[in-house]
Amino acid sequence: MATEGKEPKPQRSQKRPSGAHFDPIQQVLWARPGFLVRRLNQIHYALFAEECKTYSMTPVQFGVLTALSLNPWLDQTAIGSELGLDRTTTADVLKRLEEKKLIERRINPADRRSRQSMITEEGYHAMKSLHESMMAAQQRLMAPLSARNQEIFLKLLSTLVDGNNEYSRAPTRAAL
Repeated sequence: MATEGKEPKPQRSQKRPSGAHFDPIQQVLWARPGFLVRRLNQIHYALFAEECKTYSMTPVQFGVLTALSLNPWLDQTAIGSELGLDRTTTADVLKRLEEKKLIERRINPADRRSRQSMITEEGYHAMKSLHESMMAAQQRLMAPLSARNQEIFLKLLSTLVDGNNEYSRAPTRAAL
């Protein structure tokens, strides 16, 4: 049953027709880079969740596994620094990964107040199993852009992140 005066909800795959409906709130919000970055992050999480549902893993968890696969036995501070995560978030992510048996943790022999983490064989297996799905999520995210615009977008995004790294609540260790 159709309701008068209501437009049908656009399907996910439909593109918004330019100028079809003027929404002043949308016009204002879509002119704000912060709003668009937040929306893009939400979309990225949704695409990642769709593609990587096998392990029910978040992009941040996958990032931590990636960091540990490249540099085992990092402590919590170093992991947070590599990924730009605050202490609380890093601790929570590490706890979840340990519960899933994707990482192993130990007391740091050089500083007994800290703990170090290492990816386990199960963690490597999870990463390997999810690699194609993770890449599919990345490709879906970037699909609206041409190959050339994808390169430009990544360069511009990297420039913005690098140029504003110091203002983050959790700056990354090494900017570009």
